Amino acid sequence: MASVTLRKARTIIRKTLEKGREMALKPLSVVVLDAGGHVIAFEREDGASPGRFVIAEGKAFGAVMLGMGGKAQMARAEQQAYFMAAVNGAYGGKVVPVPGGILLRDGKGAVVGAVGVTGDTSDNDTIAGLAGIAAAGLEGDA
Repeated sequence: MASVTLRKARTIIRKTLEKGREMALKPLSVVVLDAGGHVIAFEREDGASPGRFVIAEGKAFGAVMLGMGGKAQMARAEQQAYFMAAVNGAYGGKVVPVPGGILLRDGKGAVVGAVGVTGDTSDNDTIAGLAGIAAAGLEGDA
């Protein structure tokens, strides 16, 4: 199974935070998970609320466990709220089905993990996360 290295995870985080500062976003928190949903790395900028880890992890966890980015999860939740409620129950309430959860793929299209970004609007979180992913040489499915 392909994986995300700690080095790539740190690059994703660093470049995501740089993009957030470039865009003058509110303080961001970024987590990178492996393909099994386990945390590889996390950072929370100064000024970001302490509860942001759980939100970032939930965005990324939903992406990797469902095989779809946060935008697709949100659309699914709007169309089939009962399905997403059941999924969230199955995963112990850990899924946050909104933009900012980004599925990570390698150059061959294989899922290697997910990124969760939170702190600003969900759409801005996604833009920053995609910049970090691209800088690491991976593809993001938002």
